[in-house]
Amino acid sequence: MKIRKQETICEWQEVQPMTPESGSVVGLAVATFENYKSTIIHGLRHKPSSNSNGWYLWKGEYKEKDEFFQPICYEHLSDYISEDIIQYLDLPTGYRFLVDEPNYEDVWFDQDLLNTQYFAF
Repeated sequence: MKIRKQETICEWQEVQPMTPESGSVVGLAVATFENYKSTIIHGLRHKPSSNSNGWYLWKGEYKEKDEFFQPICYEHLSDYISEDIIQYLDLPTGYRFLVDEPNYEDVWFDQDLLNTQYFAF
């Protein structure tokens, strides 16, 4: 699925990779990956805290409810998403991405993500 085949996502964005630490957790909207037909995947990275690496991922539309995200160990993400998507998680704090498999990707820096903290697991 990788559109920019000649370079990594971080090389494309000209940033140093910030790979999530082993044992850290991602906020994953599990139900959207299991039940939602959309091919659109969203990701954003807040500052890491506690055991969270700051990443929150969902498919389709975001829903404001307490149970939307579940903590998933970084090492178990491949049970839910492809390696093509996991590579985006090397992006540093403050980055967002939107991927519409198989032919669209957008990556951008969002300064507001540096000034806000989402919930820690």
